[in-house]
Amino acid sequence: MTAATTKTGNNGPRDTGCGLKTRGGFTLIELMIVLTIIAILSAIAIPNYQWALIRAREAVLQENLYGIRSAIDQFHADQGRYPDKLEDLTARKYIRDIPKDPFTRSAETWITVPPPAELPPENPDGSPASVGTLPLPKGNVYDVQSGSDLIGSNGIAYKDW
Repeated sequence: MTAATTKTGNNGPRDTGCGLKTRGGFTLIELMIVLTIIAILSAIAIPNYQWALIRAREAVLQENLYGIRSAIDQFHADQGRYPDKLEDLTARKYIRDIPKDPFTRSAETWITVPPPAELPPENPDGSPASVGTLPLPKGNVYDVQSGSDLIGSNGIAYKDW
């Protein structure tokens, strides 16, 4: 046998034929360097992933609020009154289903806001007219808000969006 093809066992040095002797496997330092690099990349990636999830939920919340509010406005334009509850929107086919709040993960936690009482018209002298001249708006759902107590990435509570 020639010196270029001799092996001294499974774990010993091996001649590659180029005059270099190599060992199989990695050293402890090489493994530590790889683990350190993985840890650094994970420390960067995990917070970015969490922020991406929050931004996605905020986008879903905005879209859900827009859809529900649009349906409430369409209901009011068609029926001449506001719905009594959110389920009226699905019963009359203004929306297919009440969407889930992405932060509470429930369709039952939406907070409904009643219509504001309209102010009576003013007399020409600036004094308020009689209170009984305007009928109060009918219905109980003028607006909808998130049931979450969390604060959004813009510093405003989700229930105030």
